[in-house]
Amino acid sequence: SHIRHAWDPSKSVAQNLAEMGLAEDPNKAVPIPKKLLLCLCCLLSHLTQGMEVESDARGKGKKIVRKPYVVNEMEYEASLPEKKSNTLSRDLIDYVQYMIRNHGENYKEMARDEKNYYQDTPKQIKRKINVYKNFYPEEYKDFVASLKQEKMDVQ
Repeated sequence: SHIRHAWDPSKSVAQNLAEMGLAEDPNKAVPIPKKLLLCLCCLLSHLTQGMEVESDARGKGKKIVRKPYVVNEMEYEASLPEKKSNTLSRDLIDYVQYMIRNHGENYKEMARDEKNYYQDTPKQIKRKINVYKNFYPEEYKDFVASLKQEKMDVQ
């Protein structure tokens, strides 16, 4: 989006990218050995090295960056931490809750349950329950508390 907003349709691709401090062909701008992988931040900083921010009549060989804010905004965006978007499927949540509701913490019984369609072993079921606990700790606490409340009501 940063590049899109700074783009000048009257100029060529090479001219637009040069004004923003970006290279048209990154393979020519920064030769990267196959063994070395660079993050986006490092790549952007390498691409902008050696470019002047203001125009200089004498420096014909150097590229002129007229829109350095584009690279700065992209570097800032790349430095932000990535937010977690991991979730569990509703089927897995229902499966885990069913097993806990009917068997408590007896994983061997869970493995023999008729709803264990994928024939998970006790260790696999335990791992799934732990994943559920880690992803939704508050929901798990509420679920266990509601089970205890149901048992007290039954007695």
